[in-house]
Amino acid sequence: MLGIIRVLTHDDAAFVGEHGRLIQQEYGIASISRCIDEQRSGIFDAESEALAVPKIVDLGCALAAEGCNALFLSCAADPGLALLRQAVSVPVISAGSASASVAAMLKRPVAVMGIGAAAPAPFRALLGEEVRYARPEGVFNTTDLLSAQGQESALACADALYRQGVEVIAFSCTGFSTIALADAIRSRLGNIAVDAVSAAGLFISQLAPR
Repeated sequence: MLGIIRVLTHDDAAFVGEHGRLIQQEYGIASISRCIDEQRSGIFDAESEALAVPKIVDLGCALAAEGCNALFLSCAADPGLALLRQAVSVPVISAGSASASVAAMLKRPVAVMGIGAAAPAPFRALLGEEVRYARPEGVFNTTDLLSAQGQESALACADALYRQGVEVIAFSCTGFSTIALADAIRSRLGNIAVDAVSAAGLFISQLAPR
């Protein structure tokens, strides 16, 4: 069983389980999803990340203790990833390094799109410190993407990047997975995007025991 750590606190079980549903649909991997406490806006800056890291480690340890044989940290900033890997004996896959790794393997002109002020550390490490980065207008945290306006802003941001010569966009926010932005980019713009949850699922399918 895969244990999924969501870093956005939410009361709707279907919302919390959405990334697990996507991985089940694409890779046939069963999972349980839980969110950390008291992070209603998720992780969007250094302060919110610092608050989240100990909660992430505690939740990951709890999931491993309950029998999960792999963990998925569903946040593209990879918050607390090294600490979590030290704390548990099962494989831990995180959304950011997975998304950036797939984008790097494609070897095409790439940009990163997210909700923070700059590309998160795993993207800069794998795609270069000067990798092009963009944030949709009016989007500052994950919950902003749940509105129709936020979703249209995200698609418009992607379109602008492709018009500037980018061939691949790597998502640095798992909220783009929740709103199926990669599907919208393919169907409405005819372009390629690396979805962070889907990329993580690829690595989970290879690294995690069934």
